[in-house]
Amino acid sequence: MTDLLPTRYRYADLATDRRWIDAYWQSGYVIIEAVFNADEISRMQLRFDRWYAEGMRHPSTFRHQNKIIWIEEDAQVGKIVRGMQWPSYEDDVLDAVRTDARMLAILEPLIGGDIKQIINQLHWKTPGARVTWGMHRDVRSRKPAEAFRELATSYVQTGLAVDRHWAGNGAMKILPRSHRLGCDAMNDFAPKDPAATAEKDWQDAGVDMSQLIDVVMPAGSVALWTPFTIHGGGINTTTDNARRLYINGYVKASNCDRGEWTFREGKPVALDQANQALVQFDEITTKTHAFYPGRDDHTAKVGD
Repeated sequence: MTDLLPTRYRYADLATDRRWIDAYWQSGYVIIEAVFNADEISRMQLRFDRWYAEGMRHPSTFRHQNKIIWIEEDAQVGKIVRGMQWPSYEDDVLDAVRTDARMLAILEPLIGGDIKQIINQLHWKTPGARVTWGMHRDVRSRKPAEAFRELATSYVQTGLAVDRHWAGNGAMKILPRSHRLGCDAMNDFAPKDPAATAEKDWQDAGVDMSQLIDVVMPAGSVALWTPFTIHGGGINTTTDNARRLYINGYVKASNCDRGEWTFREGKPVALDQANQALVQFDEITTKTHAFYPGRDDHTAKVGD
């Protein structure tokens, strides 16, 4: 059996210690510490808090083209903001992160310098809340399949720890080397219960979950994982420790028909809010007004 490479590195060492590249392909994930500094993290935390407050002013899940804010009712703590997509059209701090030169330095050895982005997402795990993201593979969201070619080697998901992440505050869990397991019948699996970690569902499907690990990260770290890596879960059991995660999903541009250009020949590309690209919202050009999905009253106003 091939010796397993370490899966934890420091950003400052990446240029000289290139094992992290092979480790990513071997284990299906890697953790890079000390990518962003404390001052940068503080600014991101403030923006996360602003968006959370904005979400709480809405009566339910809110969408305006690619931007969506997910509102849930948690059995333990009541109304929460579970997450949102595409704040970067309106938020200069979060926008700068996704095109930062350090992100390119991490991505380019894996998928080259011509890169689109198909995920720009904020996740919150509110202290005491039971809502989580059950174990899954990201391939389930790469639809239509024909728009995402050579997915296994063309797509990198990144998660930036905006707080310290550990088991107690609901750190994401990953099953190492699960991208090599097959079990294709579970590629579209999504738990119906938002409070289910879904580990048993995978176990029942024949996947040995005994090697599941917590993705423990100091704030400022970036975790990378593949679209076939089984991950998710984690419940925030603390009373006062938020767990904020900034997810940016990138793809080799030549193998993707959707997404916002992020880098062309290694140079950052600015977003154009007035001309948003087709990403996941198929009605991007025909439904340009803000609305509440699933509500008949699309004119409902945000609360004071």
